[in-house]
Amino acid sequence: MSTIFSYTRFSSTRLKSGLNAFVLSTLLLASSVVTAQTVTQTSDLHESWNTLLNNNVVAINNGHSTEVNYAGIKKQYSELKVYLDSLSVVTQSEFDSWEKSKQLAFLINAYNAWTVDLILSEYPAIDSIKDLGSFFSSPWSKKFVSLLGEKRSLDNVEHELIRGAVDSDGKAVYGDPRIHFAVNCASIGCPALREEAFTADKLAQQLEEQTVRFLADSTRNFAKGNTLSVSSIFKWYRGDFEKGYKNADTLAKFMLQYSAELNLSPDQQQALTNGKMAIEFLDYNWDLNAQH
Repeated sequence: MSTIFSYTRFSSTRLKSGLNAFVLSTLLLASSVVTAQTVTQTSDLHESWNTLLNNNVVAINNGHSTEVNYAGIKKQYSELKVYLDSLSVVTQSEFDSWEKSKQLAFLINAYNAWTVDLILSEYPAIDSIKDLGSFFSSPWSKKFVSLLGEKRSLDNVEHELIRGAVDSDGKAVYGDPRIHFAVNCASIGCPALREEAFTADKLAQQLEEQTVRFLADSTRNFAKGNTLSVSSIFKWYRGDFEKGYKNADTLAKFMLQYSAELNLSPDQQQALTNGKMAIEFLDYNWDLNAQH
């Protein structure tokens, strides 16, 4: 009887030990799944978009512009769709908990990815993004972007979520005019679609690189004599460049921050400083930025 009792106690102990090990391994497995999901939702959120860009966007024009292989992305459309779906599940409360750089990178990537999605809806039967609009409605006003709990248009993403976002004091949340060199309108006249996804940790560097590569493009921004000819982007969004970014309260002051990129001579810089240099705006090329 003593032997039976000892065996029973031994079996019970071993059973408890086994159960404890099972419970522990289950908890560890669950924890690892949660951790993996968290990583996927944060660090790797834009990884698939990054891969699509790496594989299908090519630098041209001495690196100042890019061409997009829309045919290639169309063959990988399921991957683009999975990425867009992953953006759509981000809630407003989750978004609000992020730091500003992560929010802005998210919104820029969303704008660019859904612009590509819009192009693919009719590609290759279009020559311009404008072909996707009508006399009564522009392509940017179409509500097809499922983001932060609402069906939105590209205009809404750019002008309300990015440019128009204000805090409780009425101050711009982002207030960075360099976003105009990051969001891409799928046109030759537009600043380059970057060959990689925007990320929170590299956002400041990426925005600056995009600005420099666009302003240094002498086919779209150049000075001749006492006239500075620049992209129409600076006409349409002039106010954004005059809101005090790095103390620039005029378009001229913003341009002077990039004198080297614009190849301005000392005399031209002085003329621009003194308001004696005319600024004119060039025609915009709306042809599709497709790889040929």
